[in-house]
Amino acid sequence: MDNNNNYEWAHKSVFVEQQRGVVAKKFFANVFLWMFIALSVSTLAAFLVSSSPAALDMLRSPETGRNTILGYVAMFAPLGLVMLMGAGFNRLSYGALLGVFVLFSILLGISLSYILLIYTAGSIVACFGAAAGIFGIMAFLGYTTELDLTKFGPILGVGVIGLFIASLINLWIGSPTFSYVMSFFGVAIFTALTAYDVQKLKRIGAGLEESGDPIVQADGKKLAIMGALSLYLDFINIFLFLLRIFGDRK
Repeated sequence: MDNNNNYEWAHKSVFVEQQRGVVAKKFFANVFLWMFIALSVSTLAAFLVSSSPAALDMLRSPETGRNTILGYVAMFAPLGLVMLMGAGFNRLSYGALLGVFVLFSILLGISLSYILLIYTAGSIVACFGAAAGIFGIMAFLGYTTELDLTKFGPILGVGVIGLFIASLINLWIGSPTFSYVMSFFGVAIFTALTAYDVQKLKRIGAGLEESGDPIVQADGKKLAIMGALSLYLDFINIFLFLLRIFGDRK
């Protein structure tokens, strides 16, 4: 009888050990899945728009060379959608949040279609590959490091705000040198943010695992969308800043 009890206990222990981390791993897999889908959607949207003269004319007036109303919508709407997702996380359903995320991916792809017209295909592919390599290395470091990266969060946040303000200033100044120098800071900041965000998402996944609450774990699907958004923005910014530094113009 004792042998049977010991066998059942050992069998249950092995089963529990095998199941440990399933929720966290599923959460992490969903984050990267949605990030990949968003990148694919944006790439497709950018390619379709850049290949259509009619679509380009709707975004930028061929007479004046300036953005049309639709062009400005495509440019600024993604920022508004990011703010909507952050502010409406608790109120939006999973389906609504996912819909906003997909719409964001489409509009950002449309707004980035111009890079296919400005830069050569070779430099775009090279910078995309370099961004993927940098992102992959930093994601690995963020997931495996024992160093607590949370203390760097406020510093990186200030850096992002500083980049945004500097970009607005440069819209008026129009200095290529200032833009070039700022791009190096951009690569550094979003490279560090990649490791920070991955570690944060790892801890979120672990928290979902430990809670065991079905309601909390249901929110994990929405958190995966927000995590995918964070990593998507990290990657796309690394790519764009690298393109500004090393991209060859047509």
